[in-house]
Amino acid sequence: MAQRNWIAVASAEHARRGRDHKPLGFMQVGHGKLGPLKRVAAGDRVAYYSPATVFGGTDKLQSFVAIGTVLPGEPYEFDMGGGFIPWRRDVSYAASHEAPIAPLIERLAFIETPKQWGYKFRFGMFDVTDADMALIARTMKADLKTLAL
Repeated sequence: MAQRNWIAVASAEHARRGRDHKPLGFMQVGHGKLGPLKRVAAGDRVAYYSPATVFGGTDKLQSFVAIGTVLPGEPYEFDMGGGFIPWRRDVSYAASHEAPIAPLIERLAFIETPKQWGYKFRFGMFDVTDADMALIARTMKADLKTLAL
C-alpha cells in the first residue's frame, strides 16, 4: 500500500505533548476518536497544524508544529486520567521547527480557495499530496530523509 500524508489538527499544546512524549511520540485526533486513526497506516506521514496555542484558544497561532512518520502497530487506548481515555498511534517525529502557514497558503494544493484557506482544517484530519507534505517539511526545516521525502 502506498504511503499517505495526513494533516492533523490540534492545539499546539496538544500536538507538542504528542511530539515531545518519550520514549515514543504519539498522535491523537478528533478528541481521541478511533475512527480517524484507523485510516492511518504505518509509514504514513503526519503533520500537525495548530490554529491556536491552547485548546479553544483565540490567539491565531496558525502554524505547523510537528511532523513525523507513523510507526507500526494498531491504535491503542491510553488513560490520561479524569476518565479521559483517548485512542493513540505511535509516531516518530522528525526534528523540525514550527512554521506559520501564512507564507504557504497560495502554494498548498489542498487549499482550493485562498480567501477561505481555513475551511479544510475543520475536518480535523485529511490527506494531502506528497508535494504538499514536502513543502510543509521544507518550511519546517525537517529532515527530508527521515521523512522519506
